[in-house]
Amino acid sequence: MAQSEQKLTSPVSLLVDAILVIGFFVFMFGVLQKHVPSNDPKMVMLWAGLTSGCMTGVFWLAVQMFRVVLRGQARRNAGK
Repeated sequence: MAQSEQKLTSPVSLLVDAILVIGFFVFMFGVLQKHVPSNDPKMVMLWAGLTSGCMTGVFWLAVQMFRVVLRGQARRNAGK
């Protein structure tokens, strides 16, 4: 079975993904800082950062899955 040689990523899409992921991390870090049960600023930053890092990884995966499904639907509709 022949694989298509079309690239699935471009520099623009990587830049858009990076901006979205960084923005999501900053947003979640700000939200999560208020929910860490500690008065020590270092612990608040540590746990808010670790938690928002995990959530950002899940967000990145969701963005990539959305992109693949969108491209698959576009290719299927173009073939009709």
